[in-house]
Amino acid sequence: MTRVLLLVPLLALWAGGVRAQPLLDWSPEEIRTVGQHGPWPPPPVRDPSNRVSGTPAGIALGEHLFNDPRLSGEGRMSCATCHQAGREWSDGLVKGKGTAELDRRTPSLWNIGYLHWFGWDGAGDSLWAQSIRPLLDSREMNGGAARPGELLRGDPALACGYEKAFGEKPGADDERLLVDTAKVLAAFQATLVSPRTPFDDFRDALVAGDRERAAHYPVSAQRGLKLFIGEANCNLCHLGPRFTNGEFGDIGIPFFVRPGEVDPGRLGGLGRLAASPFNLLGKYNDDVTGNNTRRTRHVQRQHTNFGEFRVPGLRQVGRGGPYMHNGSVLTLEEVVKHYSEVSPDRLHSDGTPLVRPLGLTKDQSADLVAFLRSLDAEPPPRQAPPPLCP
Repeated sequence: MTRVLLLVPLLALWAGGVRAQPLLDWSPEEIRTVGQHGPWPPPPVRDPSNRVSGTPAGIALGEHLFNDPRLSGEGRMSCATCHQAGREWSDGLVKGKGTAELDRRTPSLWNIGYLHWFGWDGAGDSLWAQSIRPLLDSREMNGGAARPGELLRGDPALACGYEKAFGEKPGADDERLLVDTAKVLAAFQATLVSPRTPFDDFRDALVAGDRERAAHYPVSAQRGLKLFIGEANCNLCHLGPRFTNGEFGDIGIPFFVRPGEVDPGRLGGLGRLAASPFNLLGKYNDDVTGNNTRRTRHVQRQHTNFGEFRVPGLRQVGRGGPYMHNGSVLTLEEVVKHYSEVSPDRLHSDGTPLVRPLGLTKDQSADLVAFLRSLDAEPPPRQAPPPLCP
């Protein structure tokens, strides 16, 4: 294989006061693979099933409602209670906590607008459908189906925001207003795009052939990236600019919730998806073409889905622990150890195994963690949302 030698002299280089690292040897194939993890950020997305997706009025109303505890049954819990901006749009807890402790970890909302299945088990086929569930779930916000309508009709500012977003005053149909509330919540959540990272600067420089700029990426992260796309084959599932295929897999995490109860994962999620009146096959899909229903219409529920959970994106991963769907792994180092030592006997599905024990050395594990931490960056401070109707 022809190789491109991109080795900066081992003498430390200085540019703008930042010390450069040695640049490893990257083959053309490796450069192409690294390039597939960008560029970042991607273009904004619009959900055709949600007529207020991407609209300023829908986003503004969604942000106000996201932070409004009156949507909950006791009036003390908002979406932001569990999805906190200062905690990478999660809560930092092992398991989420609403009116009761939940069985799964609160997932981050970073880059959620780019997914096509939602929730750890994929029970939502749109972001707005997924946003309905915590509003109604008795263990989460426990707001009830009528609560959003009461709030939108009773609060003048929210009513004004609703009219701006939907072109009409909030009506008497509580289920419609529940869905519309979820749609503006989804419009807001889809704006949560994670910041550029040291990896992105390296990726862009490597693809552009800018050796000097690429050499500012730590050599340990370079070695970890080589492992990630090479021997460890992590990008089999954690691929593309978001570092996820958006699908589901069994990685050997125990599925027992409590004695006598198990979490079936994707298997149960597909059952709930099919039974939901809010899925894309229902009447609330705003895409009149029906082009976005194919995935929901044709997905099949199979026994091999038992114990499968959504493959999370890795951006901001070092800032967003604990890890796994049930929060059972506390640190990034322990995540890497899990994949290094996972036993095939712990895999639950009878399909093709998704993971194998990597058998990493101590140095390899440290390099892989260094690369994963290069996918982190400090988000810019958030501004308070403007008034809905000044």
